[in-house]
Amino acid sequence: MTSFSSSLSGELLQCNICLEVLTDPVTTSCGHNFCNVCIEACWESGQLYRCPLCKEGFDSKNSNTRQKPFLTFYKHDKPLEMFCRDDQTCLCLFCTETEHKTHNAVPIEEEKIRRYFSMSIQLYLTELFTRNEFTYLLTTSVKQRASTNESNKANKVELFTDLIHSIERCQSELLEVMEQKQTAAETQAGELIKELEQEITELKRRESELEQLSHTEDHLHLLQVMGVILDPNTAHPKLILSKDGKQVSHGGSWRDVPNNSERFDSSACVLGKDGFSCGRFYFVVQVGDKTEWDLGVARESIERKGKITVCPEKGFWGIWLRNGGEYVANEYCPVPLSLKDKPQKVGVFVDYEEGLVSFYNVETKALIYSFTGQSFTEKIFPFFSPCNKRGDVNTKPLIIHTA
Repeated sequence: MTSFSSSLSGELLQCNICLEVLTDPVTTSCGHNFCNVCIEACWESGQLYRCPLCKEGFDSKNSNTRQKPFLTFYKHDKPLEMFCRDDQTCLCLFCTETEHKTHNAVPIEEEKIRRYFSMSIQLYLTELFTRNEFTYLLTTSVKQRASTNESNKANKVELFTDLIHSIERCQSELLEVMEQKQTAAETQAGELIKELEQEITELKRRESELEQLSHTEDHLHLLQVMGVILDPNTAHPKLILSKDGKQVSHGGSWRDVPNNSERFDSSACVLGKDGFSCGRFYFVVQVGDKTEWDLGVARESIERKGKITVCPEKGFWGIWLRNGGEYVANEYCPVPLSLKDKPQKVGVFVDYEEGLVSFYNVETKALIYSFTGQSFTEKIFPFFSPCNKRGDVNTKPLIIHTA
């Protein structure tokens, strides 16, 4: 995808010689912008250094100044909507209220229009100057030749006519090139506008999600922690539940338990006894220093026999830990999570009507991951897996907290 910075600079900064996007831009003391290579080529053979547009002369090449980059990248996670004429850089609205508060800042579209018309005027003046120079040279030549030999008038007229035709042909070619560049610029602008609209839509969606999550996090401390009791009728035969139904660990060996329809027979999982079909609820699980575990919620109709796939499409909303430090959100395509702190306790918050499932580091109150915009149509139950123990590793239980 074309970056915002490169696309917009292509529209706003063009070399006044090659009419392409400025490369290694420099500005002459008269204020005109050129690629460094283009201006060096113009001055390569001449002894005097002049601006190709306004013809202002300079003592040396050192009159050039390097331009600052026209655009900067996002600094405050906001769209770049303003342009600082003092610093020659794009800004977000927040920048105009802080470090650029006293600068001359205008909307990007206004600066774009100003530069466009400035370039058009410069091109027109260049063309006018060229025609005047040609006219002056041709007129002088005709007069000199006429004074020496009157009989050559016809030849001079023919020469003059040919040169005029040549100028007109050059003018026509120049206009064609300008039209092609304008068409390309308009096409690029259309693509950029479409891209920006998509980015704005995505930013609004994220803003809505973040606002929803911020409200949820603000009120988490007001929620009473739900007392979850594990359902032994759903526990895999290798899982061991405490007498109070608050802890689950992997026993390593197959226990002799009834093979009822509710029980997981392949994946080492267990559900809570009570399900919910409305409102909000929140429960906390101590994961401690375990190297592997699964946590979340699941709908009542999930598959419990054979191998299961943990993802929203299959009725599971959860996160897991593998290899002691690999955290993953169980989307249809698993989402790797980068956590600043390893959680000892994980809080699971569910808003049934909003279709929201969020996971938090209880100690730091940091959001780990959220499933948003889900559609719950049946009861959902707390879902746990202590995962397999590997010798003396990952032997500790998952512990459900009541407060």
